[in-house]
Amino acid sequence: MTSPQPVTDLMWAHWKTKTMLSAVELGVFTELAKEPLTGPELRDRLGLHPRPAADFFDALVALDLLHRNDAVYANAPEAAEYLDANRPTTYLGDSFVTQCAGLADDLTTVLRTGEAALGARDGRDFYASMYAADDSVRAFQRDMTALSMGSAQAIADKFPWQGYRSLADIGCAEGALPGHVLLRHPHLTATGFDLPPAREGFREYTERLGVADRTVFQEGDFFRDPLPSADVLVLGHVLHNWGREEKLRLLRAAYEALPEGGAVLVYETLIDDDRRSNAVGLILSLIMHAEVPGGFDYTGADCQEWLRETGFGRTWVEHLDGPESMVVGIK
Repeated sequence: MTSPQPVTDLMWAHWKTKTMLSAVELGVFTELAKEPLTGPELRDRLGLHPRPAADFFDALVALDLLHRNDAVYANAPEAAEYLDANRPTTYLGDSFVTQCAGLADDLTTVLRTGEAALGARDGRDFYASMYAADDSVRAFQRDMTALSMGSAQAIADKFPWQGYRSLADIGCAEGALPGHVLLRHPHLTATGFDLPPAREGFREYTERLGVADRTVFQEGDFFRDPLPSADVLVLGHVLHNWGREEKLRLLRAAYEALPEGGAVLVYETLIDDDRRSNAVGLILSLIMHAEVPGGFDYTGADCQEWLRETGFGRTWVEHLDGPESMVVGIK
């Protein structure tokens, strides 16, 4: 008989995620960011029942989110950086993963009907709803920061920024990508391009990072307005929201906005070319089907084909962080 482990591992994965999300909801990591605490001290501060508390805290140790030295608990470095609610430039507790936990409950319906669970008619309808109120705009911006953080830091290291002077982030949300690139490369300036309600979140985030003096926010709709001019145009977690024709339309607009020798940088949770190994890329594509009719994720080879079709010359694909990669096209 074969081992059931591949199946049981996935079953336990749900509980691992739920354990982390409960810790975020209870404020475990934010409380421990103030000071290390014993189990009873942490339990009392969080208002937990004594019977399950010790198992809960030790499960977080086993998940590498907490460290325990004798009887004292402290945040692991990753939890300290990304799960402390008092660190707004890196906090992932209100993240895309958290928001999608509920959306996953509707996946069976999406698979049967092919209709978006959120009721959006198309991508523009989705964004009109998301940007309709200040609280939903800011929540969406934080989600995009969470989804982009690892890639932003990797792009700052891996892309040859020394050959360029300016970048424009198309659909910039809070500005995590340009913010972290500018932190590493003081010779660069950046434009954040997004719908008007994103302006305030972009301003606050870039000010907290200390790069606001080298950034500007430009209001616009990338299907109606010309894209800003810059040496590098970045499309991060943008193309997967749209159908093939809209993807090509955006890449043509990028080509037209770039100078000769300029670059377009597309980063996503790319599906591997054989569509076998990057389960997260394929799952994210399912999420797009659930959120936005017509949207889908794609492989690096797909994107390179679209870049060539829209006029770009040299292209390459490079892994970034976790399940994410970038595709670069040179005009």
